[in-house]
Amino acid sequence: MTKIFVIHENDDWTQHLTKRLEELTLPYESWHLDKGIVDLTSTPPDGVFYNRMSASSHTRGHRYAPELTGGILTWLESHNRIVLNGSRALNLELSKINQYSALELSGIKTPRTIGAVGRDQVLEAAIKLGGTPFITKHNRAGKGLGVQLFYSIEGLESYLDGPDFEEPIDGITLIQEYIESTEAFITRAEFVGGKFLYAVRVDTSEGFELCPADACRIDDKFCPVGEEVGEERPMFEITDNVDSSLIEKYESFLQANNIAVAGIEFISNATGEIFTYDVNTNTNYNSDAEAKAGKYGMLELATFLGNTLKNSTLS
Repeated sequence: MTKIFVIHENDDWTQHLTKRLEELTLPYESWHLDKGIVDLTSTPPDGVFYNRMSASSHTRGHRYAPELTGGILTWLESHNRIVLNGSRALNLELSKINQYSALELSGIKTPRTIGAVGRDQVLEAAIKLGGTPFITKHNRAGKGLGVQLFYSIEGLESYLDGPDFEEPIDGITLIQEYIESTEAFITRAEFVGGKFLYAVRVDTSEGFELCPADACRIDDKFCPVGEEVGEERPMFEITDNVDSSLIEKYESFLQANNIAVAGIEFISNATGEIFTYDVNTNTNYNSDAEAKAGKYGMLELATFLGNTLKNSTLS
């Protein structure tokens, strides 16, 4: 019997999907690729393969999971298996430089960014970028890795020489212009099957670690926004206030890059200009926000995988 194969390295993030697959009585198998082999002498099983490998796998002790996954995806694709979020999606997941190049190619504006390897080169990149404030981030990132805000070159220099500097796992530090919004939030648009599902407004007043997954939240913190005395707004809140023309651009970008499932994050500056700064092909969802809105990403994803499996058996 053909089935759905879920490729990943994090049970905490994947169990929400497998529960939905079980609810829909869909056959599936979990491939946890923190360790494994790529047997090029064998033929892959039949089925639908969904890749949700994460760029932040090394933070969970799974340093080489993305590299192993890359080999597995190439093997599957060479045998013409149905692969959702295949090798192209993984390529973008693991490199923001690749993400920004692909976004710009699709006519989607990204913040001015320079990548650098080496302490002196990071300083050179910040000087070349010109102007402050600016932020640093890791090229292979996730969970806000390496994100620091600076108001001077001297501040960056002290950071690079100090104990708080985080060496990126691929060695590449990004220097990026800081997009300052009039309100402390970003927006993340979610897509399943390459089509827009919903957008979630994420409060950034507590910092840059914006992972919406329940496993990323250490408490039930809510962040006051001060609109009215005593009023509070959840950190993650589903919203309908998204430019439809931007969504169309995102859908075209996903189609051009063979990405079926993604969360795309963007922010607007004080003049309303929109900048896109992250494509997450291992997207997760926040249960509190979904319950309030009555929209469920993992259920939609499981349904999409089930329909893809059904169609594959009919063809």
